[in-house]
Amino acid sequence: MDKNERISGTTNRRDARHPQLSELSLNYEGRTEEINVRPPDLSSHGMFVNTTREFPEGAVLKLRFRLFKSGIVIETRCEVRYCLKQVGVGVEFIDISPENVQAIENEILVLTHDA
Repeated sequence: MDKNERISGTTNRRDARHPQLSELSLNYEGRTEEINVRPPDLSSHGMFVNTTREFPEGAVLKLRFRLFKSGIVIETRCEVRYCLKQVGVGVEFIDISPENVQAIENEILVLTHDA
């Protein structure tokens, strides 16, 4: 998938995305600074995080968020897969527990049925 496909939205995503999170924080590993972000689109394998901060592809970030409906807090590491300048970053979860993946999938299922 190239950058133009990501920008135009013509790609087929592996998972559906849902924008329902609260208490999202993002930290670049090895740094203490917290990065301001807006609510992302979420899947069970990753998310797109809206931020004007740029990160190189392959950067590892610490991610913490609370699922909107269930209130479950997810803490994981993620790897930057692509960065859209002044728009945000697409990240893939790494080191995420099977229980957290299941919690995200359950949340998406609930949100899909509520829509």
